[in-house]
Amino acid sequence: MQQEQRRLAAILAADVAGYSRLMAADESGTLARLKAFRADVIDPKISQFHGRIVGSAGDSLLVEFASAVNAVQCAVEVQTGLAEQNAGLAEDKRMIFRIGVNLGDVIPGDGTIHGDGVNIAARLEKLAEPGTICIGRSIYDQVKGKVACAYDDLGEQHFHNIPGTVRAYHVKPSQQADTVPRPSTRVAQLPDRLSIAVLPFTNMSGDPEQEYFSDGITEDIITDLSRVSALFVVARHTVFTFKGRPVEIVDAARKLNVANILEGSVRKAGNRVRITAQLIDGATAGHIWAERYDRELSDIFAVQDEIAKSIVAALKVKLLPKELESIADRTTSNAEAYEWYLQGRAKFFESFGSKATMRAARKLFTKAAEVDPNYAKAYAGIAWCDAFLWVAGDLDIPEDSIHANSRKALQLAPDLPEAHAAEGMALYEIGNTKEASMAFARAIELDPLLYEAHFFSGLLSKDLGDLDRAASAFLTAAATNAEDYASLCLLADVYGAQGRQDESEAAARRGLVRVESILAQRPNIAEALAMGAACAVIVNDYLRAEEWARRAVQVEPDNHTARYNVACAYAVMQKPDIAMEHLEYIYSNVPRARQLLARIIRFDTQLDLLRRRPDFQELQERLGAGENQ
Repeated sequence: MQQEQRRLAAILAADVAGYSRLMAADESGTLARLKAFRADVIDPKISQFHGRIVGSAGDSLLVEFASAVNAVQCAVEVQTGLAEQNAGLAEDKRMIFRIGVNLGDVIPGDGTIHGDGVNIAARLEKLAEPGTICIGRSIYDQVKGKVACAYDDLGEQHFHNIPGTVRAYHVKPSQQADTVPRPSTRVAQLPDRLSIAVLPFTNMSGDPEQEYFSDGITEDIITDLSRVSALFVVARHTVFTFKGRPVEIVDAARKLNVANILEGSVRKAGNRVRITAQLIDGATAGHIWAERYDRELSDIFAVQDEIAKSIVAALKVKLLPKELESIADRTTSNAEAYEWYLQGRAKFFESFGSKATMRAARKLFTKAAEVDPNYAKAYAGIAWCDAFLWVAGDLDIPEDSIHANSRKALQLAPDLPEAHAAEGMALYEIGNTKEASMAFARAIELDPLLYEAHFFSGLLSKDLGDLDRAASAFLTAAATNAEDYASLCLLADVYGAQGRQDESEAAARRGLVRVESILAQRPNIAEALAMGAACAVIVNDYLRAEEWARRAVQVEPDNHTARYNVACAYAVMQKPDIAMEHLEYIYSNVPRARQLLARIIRFDTQLDLLRRRPDFQELQERLGAGENQ
C-alpha cells in the first residue's frame, strides 16, 4: 500500500468580501478589476515571496509557501498594495480581500493540496474582517518578532468540521490603509522599536545636476541610522517614492508607519555646503530637533555624523560602543573623493549598455580613487565599468585583468557589498556563472536592498534558465529602484516564457510606464528605447516597438545590448531577417560578447520564431550553443 505523501506548508487562503454583490451590480467591470488586481498586486507578490498558487476559482485563491514568514509578509504586502489600488475607486467598486494563513500538514494531489491545514486556512479567512489578515497559532509562533506587525489575540475559535479549537490572531501590518472600510477605528501598531523615516533631502542648489549630491547625503544618513539596533529605519527605496512630491508630515508618517520623520535640504556652492535638517514628530508635526550646518565641503562627513548622533540623542537612544564606531566608519574620509564617487554612480546608472556612459562613469570613479587610493567603493565602481567596457571591446586588457579593481576593493573592504557585486559582474561577463552567482548572493547577504546585485543576479538566472529565481530577483530589483524599467521589462519576458501571459502583460505595461518616464527626461537613451521596444511587443504595440527599435539603433549603433533587445522585438513582430541582422552585428562586431550571446539565446522565448531558420541554427553553431539546445 502506497503511503500518503504529506508535507508541512504555510497555506494562504483569500477571497473578495461581497464578491457576489459586486458581480450582480457589474459583472464585466468586476472581472476586469479582479484581473487587474491579480496582475498588478497579488501574483507579483506571491512570486516575490516564493509562493505557489495551488487553487484559483472565481475570486478565491489558495497559495502554498515553504516559509511561514514569507506567507505572512506576502499577505501583508498584498493587503497594502490592494488598499492603494482601492483608494482611487468609488466605494461601491472597491474589491476588498480577506486573508487567512495557517501552518499545517498538506497532502498534494490533482494539482492542488488537501487536508485540515487547508481547511483551517479557509476558516481563518472567513474570520478576517474585509481588508485584514487572520492567522492561526501555528503561524503566530513562527512569525512573532520576525515580521514588522502587531497581533490581536482573538482567542480560541470553534470552526465547523474542525476538531478541537484553533487560537486565532488578527494581524495589524505596518501600513493599514484608511481607504479600506472597517467597523473598527483602531490605528496601525507602530514597530516595537523607535521608528524613523528619512525623506529625500531637497536639492536647493538650483542645478538639477546636483541631485546626485543631495541623494547621496540622504542615503548615507539612512545607512548611519540603520546601524543603530534600537532604531527601526525605513528603507531607501520606500522613502525615495516621496522624492519630488509635496509631503504632509503626519500623512507621510502614517503611510510609512513611523513615529518620526527627518527631512532636510542641501545647498552646494563651490567648496561650501549648507545642510538643514529637522526631526519631526510624526503624530503632531511638532519639531523635536532642528539644525543648520554651514561648512566647508571637506567637513561633509562630520556633518553627517553630527546629524545621526543628534537624532539618536534627541530620541534618547543609547548607542552601543560598536554602533558609535560604525556611524563614523566610512570607506573614505576625503570629501573630494566622495563627491567624485557620487557623480560616477549617478552617471553609471544612466545607461548600462552605453560605452560613452561607461567611459564617463569610469573617469569619475577613477578620479575618486586617485584622490583617495584607499577608497574601496571607487574601485568597485571602476570594476563595474570595466566589465561592460571589456565585453564591448572598449578596454584593451587581458580577461583576467577585469577582476583587478573588484579584488582591490575587496582587499580594502572585504565586507563591502558593492565590491562583491562588481566581482560577480566581472565573473558573469567572462562566463564563470557559478562563482558569479556566489558573489551576487554574498552582496545581497551584506545588503539585501542592493539594486545592482539583484538585477544582475536576475540576468544570470534568466540566462541559465532558472526562471523562478530570475522572476524573484527582478521583482526585488524593480521594488528597490523606482526608476528601474529594465527589471520590469525582463520580468515580463520571464513570465511569458513561463506561460504566465496575464502577468507578463501586466509587468510589460508597468515597465513601459517607467520607460516613458525615462525617455521624457532623456529621449536618447538607446537601452531604454530598445528594451521598451522588446517590452511593447508583449502588449502587441508593434507601432511603438518599431519606432523605438529604429531610434535605438540610430542613437547608438554600437550598443550591443540595445541591438540584442531590438533583435528580440523584430523577431516577435515576425520580421526575422531584420532580427538576424542585429544578432549578426553583435557576433561580427563585438566578439567578446559571443559567449554571453550564446548563453542568452538558449532560453530567450522571444527568439523562438527564429529557431527553425538555418541561419539562426548556423549562428548557434558558431557560438557553440547549438549542441545545448
